Amino acid sequence: MMKRTSKVLQIAFTYMGTIVGAGFATGQEILQFFTRFGFPGAITIFLATLMFIWLGAKMMLIASDIRAKSYEDVNKVLFGERYGRWVSHFMLLVLFGVCAVMLAGAGAIFSENWNLSYQSGLLITIFGCFLLLRKGMKAILAVNAIVVPVMLLFTVLIIIDTVQTPGSNRWLLLSSDHSIISLWASPFLYAAFNLSMAQAVLVPLGAEMQDRKTIVYGSWVGGIGIGFMLIAGHIALSVYMPGIQQYAIPMGGIARQLGHGIQWIYIFLIFAEIFTTLIADIYGLTLQLQERLKVSRTLLTLITLACCYVASQIGFGPLLSTLYPLFGLISLGWLALLIRQRPPLGD
Repeated sequence: MMKRTSKVLQIAFTYMGTIVGAGFATGQEILQFFTRFGFPGAITIFLATLMFIWLGAKMMLIASDIRAKSYEDVNKVLFGERYGRWVSHFMLLVLFGVCAVMLAGAGAIFSENWNLSYQSGLLITIFGCFLLLRKGMKAILAVNAIVVPVMLLFTVLIIIDTVQTPGSNRWLLLSSDHSIISLWASPFLYAAFNLSMAQAVLVPLGAEMQDRKTIVYGSWVGGIGIGFMLIAGHIALSVYMPGIQQYAIPMGGIARQLGHGIQWIYIFLIFAEIFTTLIADIYGLTLQLQERLKVSRTLLTLITLACCYVASQIGFGPLLSTLYPLFGLISLGWLALLIRQRPPLGD
């Protein structure tokens, strides 16, 4: 029983740590996909949470059933042999782009908050990634087991502070003039982008797990945890609408009001969330490349990190604004096929 509980928490924490990246931590994703729509944003958060629970489990069960070596094996199940390979080629490029975005984000945190140069931040982050990735999936599980509980604790602090703030019920009263199509498209776009990115680590994780109930329970706990952090962020941001929209890091403005110590912890958490997503994505990327190139994973990790370093010279903002909207649209097709796919029957 204890062993199953431990594995359920491993899945849940890795799931949350992979989904909760830089955009989520800063508050920008919550603001753009949910809070700007007013009260209906809470309803769409509930819908997105259901998709994370259901489709996260489905993806990992497929991976477990076919003993997937990488996410390409799952894409072949969804799209067929020929198109699955092409989709995986495309995802390889986008995953590399996302890794470059995350690395650039880490460099920006060092230069803006910790009095170190952007280049020093990149190199320190790359060195940390390389050391951890040498230990494979165990390192990803271990890092998330530390970072995710701290994120949840910080989320609870935000909620406690919000409840004590005048106008804490604004999330129930906010209206919006955004179109109904944009409103109902947002949870699907959000889930599509994040799930398709998360498959880089969820597929090998699902393939490692033999027990189907453990996968399902892990998805439930992870999905509910993601939903909890989404709704907490949404409620907190709603109090400061519409003025909060002018900030590049909306949650940073809220954290500042909790005191200097909490703000420092928050900045560190943003870095930790970027770092967990980065190591998860690079792990998935090197697994995919290893299937094609038959080169040692250590060498592939070094080459991938070096290429990400070169790409990250473009900067965090330009990379984010170019890649994310494009991949969000492409991911919708992937999401539709995952929804249509019949779940494996198991033993």
